[in-house]
Amino acid sequence: MSVLRLVGRPLLASMFVSGGLNSLRSPEKVAPAAEPVVGPIKERVPLLPERTEQAVRLSGAVQVVGGLMLATGRMPRLAALAIAGTLVPTTLAGHRFWEADDPGQRAQQRIHFLKNLSMLGGLLIAADDTGSAPSLLWRGRHGARDLSREAHLVRRTARATARPAAAAGALRAKVR
Repeated sequence: MSVLRLVGRPLLASMFVSGGLNSLRSPEKVAPAAEPVVGPIKERVPLLPERTEQAVRLSGAVQVVGGLMLATGRMPRLAALAIAGTLVPTTLAGHRFWEADDPGQRAQQRIHFLKNLSMLGGLLIAADDTGSAPSLLWRGRHGARDLSREAHLVRRTARATARPAAAAGALRAKVR
């Protein structure tokens, strides 16, 4: 693993572990802000808990577990995707800068909104990072190409050995 991954993954994950723990411990603090986003999502995804506090706790748990997995390098691509899935509604619920009346508050919320977008970008990059190992798609393509090449060599070898064997068989038949 490269030094950049070794350092970068825990740094990226730290915000989610911290924020997720806060959501797990005190969901009632963020539930009122989350309600406008959680409500429409619950209508489309029936598996989500009915109470907003429970949905906030679930999101926090995903962030903590995903953050720890990302930080330790355990299934980091899946962890990054899971965290990214929680970051979108969290950002939409927590940083609604377009609704702020005070210009100072609007600027602060816009900064946090853009910060979360940049973290989402980092998570998407982490989700695509194969850790210098070839992806399954690459391995499949190259395996198929190698198999095709070997089949071609076997065919050429069979033809090359079949001609002399056929000639020897014909000669043997004449000699008898």
